Parts: sequence; structure tokens; C-alpha cells
Amino acid sequence: MEALIAFIGAIVGLFIIVTIFSWPIKIFIKLCVNGVLGAILLWIVNLVGASFGVQIGINIGTALIAGFFGVPGVIFLIIYKMFI
Repeated sequence: MEALIAFIGAIVGLFIIVTIFSWPIKIFIKLCVNGVLGAILLWIVNLVGASFGVQIGINIGTALIAGFFGVPGVIFLIIYKMFI
């Protein structure tokens, strides 16, 4: 009986530890995926914008802005680039 209680306690403890450490990993993975998608979106904007004279440098900052905010973030970067 004591071994069964220890086993159940270990399973519950392992579940709690995995749950606590999985939250930051999920956030990090989501941020990385959004950054890559933002870079791809910026690449497409640069491809099309080359004929209009609009070029946005692709770096970590612009990729994360585009990835975090999506299309509004890319529009912001285009407007920012046009006026600055």
C-alpha cells in the first residue's frame, strides 16, 4: 500500500513539474514561430515593395514586430519606413 501511494505521489509530482515547465516553452516556441512567419511576410513585402521603392530590413526586431502583430505590424513597418 505504501508503494502505491508513493507511486501515485511521484506521478502527481511529475505532472506538476512538467506542467510548470511547459508554459515557458510553449511561449518561446510561439514567439519563434511568429518571428519566422513575420520574416516570411516581410520578405514578401520586400519582393512586392521593390517596384515601389519600399524596402524593409529583415532582422530580429522587424520579424518579431511582424510576427507578433501580424499584418498590422507589417503595415506599421511600411508606414514607419516611408516617413523615417
